[in-house]
Amino acid sequence: MTGPAASRQTPPDPSPPTGRPQPGALPDDAPSAWRRMRMWGTAHAVDDLYQGLVPACVPYFVLDRGYSYVAASGLTLAAALGSSVPQPFIGLAVDRYRLPRLAPAGLAVAGIGLGLSGLVQPYAAVWLLVLLSGLGVAMFHPAAGKAAREAAGDSASAMSVFAAGGSVGFFLAPVLATPALVVMGVGATALFIPPAVLMAFVLLRHRPAAAPVRRQGREGRDRWRPFLFLTGIEVVRSVAFFGAITFIELFWIRHLHAGRGVAGLALACFLVGGVAGTLLGGRIADRVGMVRTVQLGGLAAVPALIALRLTPGTVLPLVFAVLAGLALNVPFAVLVKLGQDYLPGRPGTAAGVTLGLAVSVGGLIAPALGAAAEAYGPQGVFTILCVIPVVAVLLGLFLVEPEPPAGD
Repeated sequence: MTGPAASRQTPPDPSPPTGRPQPGALPDDAPSAWRRMRMWGTAHAVDDLYQGLVPACVPYFVLDRGYSYVAASGLTLAAALGSSVPQPFIGLAVDRYRLPRLAPAGLAVAGIGLGLSGLVQPYAAVWLLVLLSGLGVAMFHPAAGKAAREAAGDSASAMSVFAAGGSVGFFLAPVLATPALVVMGVGATALFIPPAVLMAFVLLRHRPAAAPVRRQGREGRDRWRPFLFLTGIEVVRSVAFFGAITFIELFWIRHLHAGRGVAGLALACFLVGGVAGTLLGGRIADRVGMVRTVQLGGLAAVPALIALRLTPGTVLPLVFAVLAGLALNVPFAVLVKLGQDYLPGRPGTAAGVTLGLAVSVGGLIAPALGAAAEAYGPQGVFTILCVIPVVAVLLGLFLVEPEPPAGD
């Protein structure tokens, strides 16, 4: 057609015909999506605060109550058991029934269990309360991970906001807990009950706005083989991460002969690196791909941990504590999102495994690392940790990029 009528034609719509967001993009309602991601990221920070409080409290159970290394690492085992074993089953239930109140209920249970653990004397009672706190964490992660993925769409950067919330919680644990533990002893855990109860109330009140339905997201077959390799990588990363946060303060105190304040700073530096690594990993993945980001994180972790183990002094190793935390956490948000892409029909199950079971396995290995610490000191644990990421590098060779959404 020519003439004036042709000049009045509407130009073609450049948007994709499927209506789905392109890779790396947020959903169409981006501003409200970012608000939802901030909410879920904050909730994740509060939830993982209680996971971070366990290793933050371990040195004080050793120093104040005379627990052995094995008994102290048994508390990490209790938290890991509570949070790991139930999570795949909770994830299946979330995929089938949604259970929107499960995340706030889990938050409350996690905070109350951990908060009471420092108030009781018998070791068995402490162990059971830490186990209960871990169960609360297990209740939170699958439901929250599924809702966060719905808000994030196909953006690894947006999903990293949720994942980084967990890293922030781990970071805040020693920062907030160490001064209180120094002054009040392990009874200071009671101060951390209110944040869980308050955040649970916020989630309950804002629940409808936090769970938009995006049924038109990724579709396709579940790919279990790469998901199993991915789970193995998360297990390896978790062992290295939990081993470091459990023994890094004792490494500074018993091996580097630093004071408690510097030891607490070492843990904080490691966790600050973890927060930065989680956010950086999402950015890298949106540019170079998720699989390559996971592989790069594994490769970077090995020299960072070796430098941390071998560098003398009490101050210079803090630099490598930051770098080790960063390298170990670069794959974290990517593994969570990649797992849900491998299992597009089971996002709750994928979150339960990658955020829960695989992460918590690191705590299950803690008693073995505790035995190594009894025999060779905390420095022996860090010698072992230098080798562990090599396994993640090898497993990363078997990962594949996820299939694109149906219709793309």
